[in-house]
Amino acid sequence: MRAALFDRYGPPEVIYQGRLPVPDHGDDRVLVRVLATSVNGGELSGRSGALGPLGGLVMGGPPRRLGLDFVGDVVAVGANVRGVGVGERVWGLLRGFGAAAEYVAVAPDRIAAVPRGMDPLQAVAIPVATTTVTALRDKARLRPGERLLVRGATGGVGVSGVQLGRAYGAHVTALARAEHLDLARELGADEAFDYRTTAPADLGRFDVVLDTVGTGLPAYRALLAPGGRMVAVSFDLDRPLRSLGYILGSAVHGRGRVRFFSGNPRRDLLEEVARLVEAGDLRPVVDRVFPLSDLAGAHRALEAGGVRGKVVVDTTA
Repeated sequence: MRAALFDRYGPPEVIYQGRLPVPDHGDDRVLVRVLATSVNGGELSGRSGALGPLGGLVMGGPPRRLGLDFVGDVVAVGANVRGVGVGERVWGLLRGFGAAAEYVAVAPDRIAAVPRGMDPLQAVAIPVATTTVTALRDKARLRPGERLLVRGATGGVGVSGVQLGRAYGAHVTALARAEHLDLARELGADEAFDYRTTAPADLGRFDVVLDTVGTGLPAYRALLAPGGRMVAVSFDLDRPLRSLGYILGSAVHGRGRVRFFSGNPRRDLLEEVARLVEAGDLRPVVDRVFPLSDLAGAHRALEAGGVRGKVVVDTTA
């Protein structure tokens, strides 16, 4: 099968299209023919080498794989698997990387049915919203009427943060590029500001801060009202270890711990995201689509910034 691979850390140009055996799904997993995947920020740090000694643990040994979330069709089911049938269209996220390929073998508790009628290239922008559901519903326990600030409000994760903040009944303030403020308002933001010209101190106080950027965390942590909660779902891609160190240190220093977590997209979360889509509370936002043969171009696009929603990869092309 075709797969996006890289053997050494470096710029997007280290990515190449190679061939690997179709994975063996065994008795306990399902085999999915992948139709689409997307590029996530953590992959950029992993590919570039910015994670330092953690890179080997996160990315594995060469040839290294890419791609985390996927949409595809089930083509084979292990003997011990129940509740999943051949031909079912599913979305999900892998425990590691490898979705930028023609096939993946995945545990059945990591997938769920895609809402009927969704185009795969649109649907693949949605599974990452499991992170946002966990952040706002479970970690921050966002309540109706609370003030929510979303940083990076028109990025791949931020677009779901704005939409879910609205769905959960919060007053949503969005920070994004000036040219993207129209999108933030369209997604449900009550207020939208250009992050390049708006100082944090000018924004007021918030009950919840959802940070999808990872830089300048102290300034935004300082905006928390008494009892406020800050959830970081990203880290500084240029200085990830320093960023993670600050997040860990916040648990013992200063007011308001910064909650950071690595998403665990169980089937129930994927099903909840599907329910939100079907209820009209959540829709995909796709910036552009690249073929699998140009995954390097997809990485360059995300690194360049200014992306509205997700950068998607067509694994059939």
